[in-house]
Amino acid sequence: MVVIGIDPHKHTHTAVAVDEVGRKLGQVTVAADEAGVLRLWVWAGRFGQRRWAVEDGRAVAGRLVRTLIGMGSAVVWVPPKLMVACRASARTRGKSDPIDALAIARAALREPRLPAARLDQVALDLRLLIDRRETVVAARTAAICRLRWHLHDLAPGLDEGTRTLTGRRRQHALTGMVAALPASVRRDIALDLLADITRLTEQILILERRLSELVTPIVPTLMAIVGINVLAAAKLIGEVADITRFRSPAAFAMHTGTAPIPVWSSNTPQYRLNRGGNRQLNTCLHRIALIQLIHHPPAQQFRDRWTQQHPHATKKAAIRALKRHLTNVIYHALQTDHHHLT
Repeated sequence: MVVIGIDPHKHTHTAVAVDEVGRKLGQVTVAADEAGVLRLWVWAGRFGQRRWAVEDGRAVAGRLVRTLIGMGSAVVWVPPKLMVACRASARTRGKSDPIDALAIARAALREPRLPAARLDQVALDLRLLIDRRETVVAARTAAICRLRWHLHDLAPGLDEGTRTLTGRRRQHALTGMVAALPASVRRDIALDLLADITRLTEQILILERRLSELVTPIVPTLMAIVGINVLAAAKLIGEVADITRFRSPAAFAMHTGTAPIPVWSSNTPQYRLNRGGNRQLNTCLHRIALIQLIHHPPAQQFRDRWTQQHPHATKKAAIRALKRHLTNVIYHALQTDHHHLT
């Protein structure tokens, strides 16, 4: 089995083929367009049975991977840290696209159970929608912050209630109050900012409705978990893509960065924070855990039991243990929803 490692970039993709023991068989650099991908496919045809390994940079490699999967190829994502480790252990010094592509191929050989890439249009649509919503929310927050400084100068009393300026009723009322102020450049800018905030709020609501229409029918088991709403479910589905590419809850925990890392010797087991994995998923799990600690008695009981069993552990360690437990629960919920759909 030949493994072809690809170092993707915005304008070019560099591929290196290696055999079963990691010996380099050939390399090629192609343009990152349809003609380039076709040239890459023809070049790879000389190696017969093959597997593709692509560095996990989906902003520049997404189209390439979707094309390869559409052609019937098996593709795996290689985390950059694995590629860096293989490059550091190689005899070749320096850094270049061919060196990186060779390291990617050898990393895929070392780690035969890397998650496979899947062609999941629903997951892609959800990821695009949730990313767009986050961008619009950030823009609205920035506009609200700028507006508050102008309101403080125009009329300090108007600034008191702007922390809840995400509702349309409050936006409409504040617009009327600002319009009633004496004409000035600052007042006009404040009105423009209010118009921007109102427009962005409408966009957010539209995006949330689209997310709800896509998410609710496909993951009822996931949505039944306390702390998971439409936005959290969309983030989970968009980042996971296909739960069947993870062979076990432990593999899924490694992907989410919730698997504990042992840092001990002798007879006192200790674990530290895992800073690896998908940080978007890890952040989502952290929010769910905090919500459950407030509203879900079983989660509170789990934390209390765990704290009693580990008297020297910190509060943050207990939250990490709950996140690891939640990873198992979410894994099985996604598996259940996947089997119901199929």
